[in-house]
Amino acid sequence: MINQNDISKETMWEATITCDSAYDGLFFYAVKTTGIFCRPSCKSKVPNSENVSFFGDAANAQKAGYRPCKRCRPDLKSKTYDPFGSIIEDTMQIIEKNYEQKMSFDEIATKVGVSRFHLNRLFKDRTGYTPLMYLEKIRINKAKDLLLSTTLNSTEIGYQIGYQSISSFYNAFKRHTGLTPSQFQANYVEKASY
Repeated sequence: MINQNDISKETMWEATITCDSAYDGLFFYAVKTTGIFCRPSCKSKVPNSENVSFFGDAANAQKAGYRPCKRCRPDLKSKTYDPFGSIIEDTMQIIEKNYEQKMSFDEIATKVGVSRFHLNRLFKDRTGYTPLMYLEKIRINKAKDLLLSTTLNSTEIGYQIGYQSISSFYNAFKRHTGLTPSQFQANYVEKASY
């Protein structure tokens, strides 16, 4: 296993200025002028090299009087830290637990504590969906379950899963399945009878 003593100062400096996550957990860097220490992958402003010290672990950086960075959280025991993972997870949980309610994108962003622009970009980068696309996906999956497991009609299902208009529900359902709700139901019944 590589430790900090096996890595040259030049390599550590290069990893620091390029925010190379491959070195996370192998060393930490501290900045004398701020009194803060970080992981190599931290996206904070690049410090002047003469103000930087390197440490093999977080405990030694703290013993030397440095505080952990609030952005990259080098004090956490995990090798890497994803500050946005909890935002994605929280957004998904909010949508999954409240899909049947009328929800605005602003409300979701406020609940997870970021701007709507930041949430939209971050969520799309990580999941391939915008939060509203994800909401629609959850609703349509629930509609498919209800179509196959209840005697509710399409209109009742559309309202139950949170659509304010039936045409919005039908359009979303067709976008996701290529079928209308009744065609989807008929296809399933036809396949089940074979």
